[in-house]
Amino acid sequence: MLGYISKRLGLAVLVALTVSIIAYMLLYLSGDPALAIAGEGARQADIDMVRKTYGFDQPIIVQFGNWVLKLISGDLGTSIYFKTDVGPLILSKLKTTMLLALYALAFALLVSVPLGVLAAIYKNSWIDRLCLAVAVVGQAMPNFFFALILIMLFSISWRLLPVSGSDTWQHFVMPAITLGYYAAPAFMRLIRAGMIEVLGADYIRTARAKGLPTRTVVFKHALRNAIVPVVALAAVQLGFLLGGSIVIETIFALDGLGYLAYQSITHKDFPVTQVIVLLLSVIYILLTLASDIANAWLDPRIRVA
Repeated sequence: MLGYISKRLGLAVLVALTVSIIAYMLLYLSGDPALAIAGEGARQADIDMVRKTYGFDQPIIVQFGNWVLKLISGDLGTSIYFKTDVGPLILSKLKTTMLLALYALAFALLVSVPLGVLAAIYKNSWIDRLCLAVAVVGQAMPNFFFALILIMLFSISWRLLPVSGSDTWQHFVMPAITLGYYAAPAFMRLIRAGMIEVLGADYIRTARAKGLPTRTVVFKHALRNAIVPVVALAAVQLGFLLGGSIVIETIFALDGLGYLAYQSITHKDFPVTQVIVLLLSVIYILLTLASDIANAWLDPRIRVA
Protein backbone atom coordinates (compact mmCIF):
# COMPACT_ATOMS: atom_id res chain seq x y z
CA MET A 1 0.00 0.00 0.00
CA LEU A 2 2.88 2.36 0.82
CA GLY A 3 4.48 1.75 -2.57
CA TYR A 4 1.20 2.47 -4.33
CA ILE A 5 0.75 5.74 -2.40
CA SER A 6 4.32 6.86 -3.17
CA LYS A 7 3.81 6.20 -6.90
CA ARG A 8 0.53 8.13 -6.97
CA LEU A 9 2.10 10.94 -4.93
CA GLY A 10 5.02 11.20 -7.36
CA LEU A 11 2.61 11.36 -10.29
CA ALA A 12 0.59 14.05 -8.51
CA VAL A 13 3.74 16.15 -8.00
CA LEU A 14 4.61 15.87 -11.72
CA VAL A 15 1.09 16.91 -12.71
CA ALA A 16 1.20 19.84 -10.28
CA LEU A 17 4.53 20.96 -11.78
CA THR A 18 3.06 20.77 -15.29
CA VAL A 19 0.02 22.77 -14.18
CA SER A 20 2.25 25.42 -12.62
CA ILE A 21 4.09 25.83 -15.94
CA ILE A 22 0.79 26.17 -17.80
CA ALA A 23 -0.52 28.62 -15.22
CA TYR A 24 2.57 30.79 -15.60
CA MET A 25 2.35 30.71 -19.39
CA LEU A 26 -1.11 32.29 -19.12
CA LEU A 27 0.84 35.55 -18.96
CA TYR A 28 1.82 35.23 -22.61
CA LEU A 29 -1.49 34.05 -24.09
CA SER A 30 -2.49 37.62 -24.95
CA GLY A 31 0.93 38.56 -26.33
CA ASP A 32 3.31 40.89 -24.54
CA PRO A 33 2.21 40.95 -20.85
CA ALA A 34 3.88 44.33 -20.32
CA LEU A 35 1.78 45.82 -23.13
CA ALA A 36 -1.37 44.20 -21.75
CA ILE A 37 -0.75 45.63 -18.27
CA ALA A 38 0.26 49.09 -19.46
CA GLY A 39 -2.61 49.34 -21.95
CA GLU A 40 -2.69 49.64 -25.72
CA GLY A 41 -2.35 53.44 -25.65
CA ALA A 42 0.67 53.46 -23.35
CA ARG A 43 3.96 55.06 -24.35
CA GLN A 44 7.00 52.91 -25.00
CA ALA A 45 8.68 54.32 -21.91
CA ASP A 46 5.72 53.21 -19.75
CA ILE A 47 5.77 49.74 -21.32
CA ASP A 48 9.51 49.42 -20.64
CA MET A 49 8.97 50.51 -17.04
CA VAL A 50 6.23 47.89 -16.56
CA ARG A 51 8.45 45.25 -18.15
CA LYS A 52 11.28 46.07 -15.76
CA THR A 53 9.01 46.36 -12.69
CA TYR A 54 7.45 42.93 -13.21
CA GLY A 55 10.69 41.29 -14.38
CA PHE A 56 9.49 40.60 -17.94
CA ASP A 57 12.89 41.72 -19.26
CA GLN A 58 14.51 38.59 -17.81
CA PRO A 59 14.66 35.16 -19.53
CA ILE A 60 11.41 33.24 -19.18
CA ILE A 61 13.09 30.41 -17.23
CA VAL A 62 14.33 32.94 -14.67
CA GLN A 63 10.88 34.53 -14.50
CA PHE A 64 9.25 31.16 -13.87
CA GLY A 65 11.83 30.21 -11.24
CA ASN A 66 11.34 33.49 -9.38
CA TRP A 67 7.56 33.05 -9.50
CA VAL A 68 7.79 29.51 -8.06
CA LEU A 69 10.17 30.64 -5.30
CA LYS A 70 7.75 33.42 -4.35
CA LEU A 71 4.86 30.93 -4.28
CA ILE A 72 6.82 28.61 -1.98
CA SER A 73 7.64 31.50 0.35
CA GLY A 74 3.95 32.49 0.47
CA ASP A 75 4.23 35.57 -1.73
CA LEU A 76 1.43 35.19 -4.29
CA GLY A 77 1.98 38.60 -5.80
CA THR A 78 -0.10 41.78 -5.97
CA SER A 79 -3.34 42.17 -7.90
CA ILE A 80 -3.06 44.64 -10.77
CA TYR A 81 -6.78 45.52 -10.75
CA PHE A 82 -7.69 45.21 -7.06
CA LYS A 83 -4.39 46.72 -5.85
CA THR A 84 -4.07 44.25 -2.97
CA ASP A 85 -2.19 41.07 -2.06
CA VAL A 86 -3.43 38.07 -4.05
CA GLY A 87 -3.30 35.64 -1.09
CA PRO A 88 -5.82 37.35 1.23
CA LEU A 89 -7.99 38.27 -1.77
CA ILE A 90 -8.31 34.64 -2.88
CA LEU A 91 -8.79 33.33 0.65
CA SER A 92 -11.69 35.74 1.14
CA LYS A 93 -13.45 34.26 -1.93
CA LEU A 94 -12.56 30.59 -1.39
CA LYS A 95 -15.21 30.00 1.29
CA THR A 96 -18.07 30.93 -1.08
CA THR A 97 -16.83 28.59 -3.82
CA MET A 98 -16.28 25.75 -1.35
CA LEU A 99 -19.80 26.16 0.04
CA LEU A 100 -21.27 26.20 -3.46
CA ALA A 101 -19.38 23.03 -4.44
CA LEU A 102 -20.41 21.20 -1.24
CA TYR A 103 -24.07 22.21 -1.62
CA ALA A 104 -24.01 21.14 -5.27
CA LEU A 105 -22.43 17.79 -4.36
CA ALA A 106 -25.05 17.23 -1.65
CA PHE A 107 -27.85 17.99 -4.12
CA ALA A 108 -26.32 15.67 -6.73
CA LEU A 109 -26.17 12.79 -4.24
CA LEU A 110 -29.66 13.56 -2.94
CA VAL A 111 -31.05 13.23 -6.47
CA SER A 112 -28.85 10.47 -7.89
CA VAL A 113 -28.95 7.89 -5.07
CA PRO A 114 -32.77 7.39 -5.03
CA LEU A 115 -32.98 7.52 -8.83
CA GLY A 116 -30.11 5.05 -9.23
CA VAL A 117 -31.66 2.63 -6.73
CA LEU A 118 -35.10 2.89 -8.39
CA ALA A 119 -33.62 2.36 -11.86
CA ALA A 120 -31.80 -0.77 -10.67
CA ILE A 121 -34.78 -2.26 -8.83
CA TYR A 122 -37.11 -1.72 -11.81
CA LYS A 123 -34.54 -2.48 -14.48
CA ASN A 124 -35.77 -2.14 -18.10
CA SER A 125 -39.14 -0.81 -16.95
CA TRP A 126 -40.67 2.61 -17.62
CA ILE A 127 -39.31 3.76 -14.25
CA ASP A 128 -35.81 2.83 -15.34
CA ARG A 129 -36.23 4.67 -18.64
CA LEU A 130 -37.65 7.72 -16.87
CA CYS A 131 -34.68 7.85 -14.48
CA LEU A 132 -32.25 7.51 -17.38
CA ALA A 133 -34.09 10.28 -19.24
CA VAL A 134 -33.65 12.59 -16.24
CA ALA A 135 -29.94 11.76 -16.27
CA VAL A 136 -29.60 12.38 -20.02
CA VAL A 137 -31.33 15.77 -19.75
CA GLY A 138 -29.07 16.79 -16.87
CA GLN A 139 -25.96 15.82 -18.81
CA ALA A 140 -27.04 17.37 -22.11
CA MET A 141 -28.55 20.68 -20.95
CA PRO A 142 -26.02 23.55 -20.72
CA ASN A 143 -25.81 24.68 -17.11
CA PHE A 144 -26.10 28.37 -18.00
CA PHE A 145 -29.39 27.65 -19.80
CA PHE A 146 -30.71 25.69 -16.81
CA ALA A 147 -29.62 28.56 -14.54
CA LEU A 148 -31.67 31.03 -16.60
CA ILE A 149 -34.74 28.75 -16.38
CA LEU A 150 -34.41 28.61 -12.58
CA ILE A 151 -34.05 32.40 -12.40
CA MET A 152 -37.19 32.89 -14.52
CA LEU A 153 -39.21 30.50 -12.34
CA PHE A 154 -38.00 31.02 -8.79
CA SER A 155 -36.94 34.68 -8.92
CA ILE A 156 -38.97 36.46 -11.60
CA SER A 157 -42.25 34.49 -11.70
CA TRP A 158 -42.63 33.17 -8.14
CA ARG A 159 -40.26 35.59 -6.30
CA LEU A 160 -39.09 32.86 -3.91
CA LEU A 161 -35.31 33.16 -4.18
CA PRO A 162 -32.83 36.01 -4.70
CA VAL A 163 -31.16 36.27 -8.08
CA SER A 164 -27.67 37.33 -6.99
CA GLY A 165 -25.42 37.63 -3.96
CA SER A 166 -23.96 35.24 -1.40
CA ASP A 167 -25.12 36.62 1.95
CA THR A 168 -27.58 33.86 3.01
CA TRP A 169 -28.19 30.19 2.26
CA GLN A 170 -31.07 31.18 -0.05
CA HIS A 171 -28.52 32.70 -2.43
CA PHE A 172 -26.91 29.26 -2.88
CA VAL A 173 -30.09 27.31 -3.69
CA MET A 174 -30.33 27.95 -7.44
CA PRO A 175 -26.56 27.85 -8.10
CA ALA A 176 -26.25 24.58 -6.16
CA ILE A 177 -29.18 23.01 -8.05
CA THR A 178 -27.70 24.12 -11.37
CA LEU A 179 -24.25 22.69 -10.65
CA GLY A 180 -25.55 19.61 -8.84
CA TYR A 181 -28.00 18.60 -11.56
CA TYR A 182 -25.15 18.52 -14.07
CA ALA A 183 -23.06 16.28 -11.77
CA ALA A 184 -25.91 13.95 -10.72
CA PRO A 185 -26.06 11.73 -13.88
CA ALA A 186 -22.56 10.34 -13.30
CA PHE A 187 -23.52 9.25 -9.78
CA MET A 188 -26.86 7.86 -10.92
CA ARG A 189 -25.38 5.68 -13.65
CA LEU A 190 -22.70 4.37 -11.28
CA ILE A 191 -25.23 3.54 -8.55
CA ARG A 192 -27.58 1.88 -11.06
CA ALA A 193 -24.82 -0.31 -12.49
CA GLY A 194 -23.52 -1.20 -9.03
CA MET A 195 -26.98 -2.01 -7.67
CA ILE A 196 -27.84 -4.23 -10.66
CA GLU A 197 -24.61 -6.16 -10.11
CA VAL A 198 -25.06 -6.46 -6.34
CA LEU A 199 -28.75 -7.42 -6.52
CA GLY A 200 -27.76 -10.42 -8.63
CA ALA A 201 -25.18 -11.65 -6.10
CA ASP A 202 -25.59 -14.89 -4.16
CA TYR A 203 -25.72 -13.28 -0.72
CA ILE A 204 -28.63 -11.07 -1.81
CA ARG A 205 -30.55 -14.12 -3.04
CA THR A 206 -29.81 -15.80 0.31
CA ALA A 207 -31.09 -12.73 2.18
CA ARG A 208 -34.31 -12.81 0.14
CA ALA A 209 -34.68 -16.55 0.74
CA LYS A 210 -34.40 -15.96 4.51
CA GLY A 211 -37.46 -13.74 4.26
CA LEU A 212 -35.81 -10.40 4.96
CA PRO A 213 -37.94 -7.38 3.99
CA THR A 214 -37.18 -5.83 0.60
CA ARG A 215 -36.25 -2.54 2.23
CA THR A 216 -33.63 -4.25 4.40
CA VAL A 217 -32.20 -6.21 1.48
CA VAL A 218 -31.96 -3.16 -0.77
CA PHE A 219 -30.73 -0.48 1.62
CA LYS A 220 -28.84 -2.43 4.29
CA HIS A 221 -27.14 -5.10 2.19
CA ALA A 222 -27.15 -4.07 -1.48
CA LEU A 223 -26.76 -0.28 -1.34
CA ARG A 224 -23.99 -0.46 1.27
CA ASN A 225 -21.77 -2.34 -1.20
CA ALA A 226 -22.92 -0.58 -4.37
CA ILE A 227 -22.21 2.88 -2.97
CA VAL A 228 -18.51 2.25 -2.26
CA PRO A 229 -17.31 3.49 -5.71
CA VAL A 230 -19.49 6.59 -5.28
CA VAL A 231 -17.30 7.74 -2.38
CA ALA A 232 -14.27 7.83 -4.66
CA LEU A 233 -16.21 9.50 -7.48
CA ALA A 234 -17.50 12.16 -5.07
CA ALA A 235 -13.95 13.37 -4.43
CA VAL A 236 -13.29 13.78 -8.16
CA GLN A 237 -16.67 15.44 -8.74
CA LEU A 238 -16.01 17.89 -5.91
CA GLY A 239 -12.88 19.05 -7.72
CA PHE A 240 -14.88 19.35 -10.95
CA LEU A 241 -17.55 21.43 -9.19
CA LEU A 242 -14.92 23.75 -7.74
CA GLY A 243 -13.41 24.37 -11.16
CA GLY A 244 -16.70 24.43 -13.03
CA SER A 245 -18.33 27.15 -10.94
CA ILE A 246 -16.97 30.10 -12.94
CA VAL A 247 -19.98 30.42 -15.26
CA ILE A 248 -22.51 29.81 -12.48
CA GLU A 249 -20.90 32.29 -10.08
CA THR A 250 -20.86 34.88 -12.85
CA ILE A 251 -24.56 34.35 -13.66
CA PHE A 252 -25.66 34.54 -10.02
CA ALA A 253 -22.99 37.13 -9.04
CA LEU A 254 -21.72 34.96 -6.21
CA ASP A 255 -18.68 36.55 -4.62
CA GLY A 256 -16.47 33.49 -4.98
CA LEU A 257 -13.38 32.33 -6.84
CA GLY A 258 -15.30 31.80 -10.07
CA TYR A 259 -16.58 35.36 -10.18
CA LEU A 260 -13.14 36.62 -9.16
CA ALA A 261 -11.62 34.64 -12.05
CA TYR A 262 -14.11 36.25 -14.44
CA GLN A 263 -13.20 39.73 -13.15
CA SER A 264 -9.46 39.06 -13.29
CA ILE A 265 -9.65 37.71 -16.86
CA THR A 266 -11.79 40.67 -17.96
CA HIS A 267 -9.34 43.20 -16.50
CA LYS A 268 -6.22 41.22 -17.49
CA ASP A 269 -5.25 40.77 -13.85
CA PHE A 270 -2.66 38.07 -14.55
CA PRO A 271 -1.37 37.46 -10.98
CA VAL A 272 -4.88 36.67 -9.71
CA THR A 273 -5.75 34.50 -12.74
CA GLN A 274 -2.54 32.49 -12.39
CA VAL A 275 -3.05 31.73 -8.71
CA ILE A 276 -6.73 30.79 -9.18
CA VAL A 277 -5.86 28.35 -11.98
CA LEU A 278 -3.02 26.87 -9.96
CA LEU A 279 -5.05 26.64 -6.73
CA LEU A 280 -8.07 24.94 -8.33
CA SER A 281 -5.80 22.56 -10.23
CA VAL A 282 -3.86 21.59 -7.09
CA ILE A 283 -7.13 21.03 -5.18
CA TYR A 284 -8.36 18.80 -8.02
CA ILE A 285 -5.06 16.89 -8.04
CA LEU A 286 -5.21 16.34 -4.26
CA LEU A 287 -8.84 15.17 -4.44
CA THR A 288 -7.95 12.76 -7.27
CA LEU A 289 -5.02 11.47 -5.22
CA ALA A 290 -7.32 10.96 -2.22
CA SER A 291 -9.78 9.15 -4.49
CA ASP A 292 -7.06 6.80 -5.80
CA ILE A 293 -5.88 6.01 -2.27
CA ALA A 294 -9.47 5.40 -1.10
CA ASN A 295 -10.05 3.05 -4.05
CA ALA A 296 -6.85 1.14 -3.30
CA TRP A 297 -7.78 0.86 0.38
CA LEU A 298 -11.29 -0.37 -0.41
CA ASP A 299 -10.24 -2.70 -3.24
CA PRO A 300 -6.91 -4.57 -2.70
CA ARG A 301 -6.88 -5.66 -6.36
CA ILE A 302 -5.98 -2.10 -7.43
CA ARG A 303 -2.85 -1.80 -5.30
CA VAL A 304 -1.76 -5.34 -6.22
CA ALA A 305 -2.08 -4.49 -9.91
